[in-house]
Amino acid sequence: MKKILIAIFILIFSNSVHAETRLTKEFNKWLAKNEFTQYYKVGFAEPTGKCKDLEKYSHLWYYNKCDKDKKIIGNYDVNTYNNSSEIPEKIQGKDVKPNYETLLYYFWLYVNENWTNNDRYSDIKPSDNPYQFKFDLREDKYIKKQMQKTALLSYMLYEDGKIVIDEMSPKNKFGKVFTNETQFHSQSVGKSLGSYILGHAICKGYVESIDAKLNDWPLIENSIYHNQKIIDIINMAAGDQAYFSSKNPSNRYKKTGRSVSNTTIKKAMENEFKEIKKSKKKYAYNNFPPPLIMNYIIFKVGEEKYQELLDDIFRKKVGIEHGMYFVEPETSEPGDRSTHSTFLATRYDYLRMSKAMLDDWQNDTCEGKYLKSLFERKINKNAEWENNKDSFGLTKSYAGFFHTGLKGMQKRPIFIMDGYGGQIFTIDFERGRIVATIAIHRDFNWKKIGYSVIKKGK
Repeated sequence: MKKILIAIFILIFSNSVHAETRLTKEFNKWLAKNEFTQYYKVGFAEPTGKCKDLEKYSHLWYYNKCDKDKKIIGNYDVNTYNNSSEIPEKIQGKDVKPNYETLLYYFWLYVNENWTNNDRYSDIKPSDNPYQFKFDLREDKYIKKQMQKTALLSYMLYEDGKIVIDEMSPKNKFGKVFTNETQFHSQSVGKSLGSYILGHAICKGYVESIDAKLNDWPLIENSIYHNQKIIDIINMAAGDQAYFSSKNPSNRYKKTGRSVSNTTIKKAMENEFKEIKKSKKKYAYNNFPPPLIMNYIIFKVGEEKYQELLDDIFRKKVGIEHGMYFVEPETSEPGDRSTHSTFLATRYDYLRMSKAMLDDWQNDTCEGKYLKSLFERKINKNAEWENNKDSFGLTKSYAGFFHTGLKGMQKRPIFIMDGYGGQIFTIDFERGRIVATIAIHRDFNWKKIGYSVIKKGK
């Protein structure tokens, strides 16, 4: 009983301390800026200088402009999940169900605060000639209900060369702050985009093929990744599972407990991969292979030409409208920079990227042939990842940083880019269809609005 009380005290204490930190002060300012009046009130800050000795609301108090020194005070019930940077999808095996204020707080984190300590490794400007979508819109009442009841920010269905369903969170939900210009984080969608960049690097001759070995990069010598085939690394089958925490195998190193997402390749090699620990080569999902491959491309291409490569892909080919950027790990410093696979982009630009992949596949371009080779070389996932609630668990195979093999559709060429919290872009190459969702939290019925849409015939 004593242990339980201590645990409860720690949880309450951590949240109450959080309420007094810089984070909450900045969140309160953001609430005021966006006129979420029900969640804050304005008071007066502790007086300083002359104001300290003046009677509040007196003539001299106003004369000395003491009323201008205001303090925004939060008035909400936010669960910070022990100061986590993300909303947990599950706690002790149960789905997490955050309230509206908590979702709003994490939206602010995801769009603003989580990236204040990260420099931009690659800043890609808007295209001079952005791709313009065609529309033939129809109403879907169930999608509208999901927008009202869940943490969905955006839902789009693209088929037959047009956007046919296009819904956003309404103004009384999140639509006040999530717009067509909002750059939202990719999460693991960035893994798949890293693979697409690799395809272009191969097609331009910078990298030999998916069967090339990483045997020419001094930075990873004497590590488990040295001399490994690219296809094994991008299939998450490098036999590296011994290096990652059993409690959080996707994003924590076993040796140091550090976040995979916040370390440069150099620091990871120096601290986490000193000893070679071989494991059986099988699908073992973690966050290290995507930035490893992306930084290998930079090594092969050179930093200046790498920016040119990204501009060719996203500005000239994809035709992004609002710009996008990839972030660096927090531990990056002069002389030790790495790109992360996480990027931020607008909702239509996410769809533009998905459409570019669809076009490559259907037009059998060099990059399309690359995507087809990934499908041919896909590997089976492990049974423990399976569930019937989301795209991550409804896919049975993995192909070069893409989820494939949708349940009941294993033979169909369907690629899914799946990011934590509900960034899910499902590309049906055969039927020319894309289902795109963006969300703060994965509490929506993806099986009905994603899986079932892809499964049904035309």
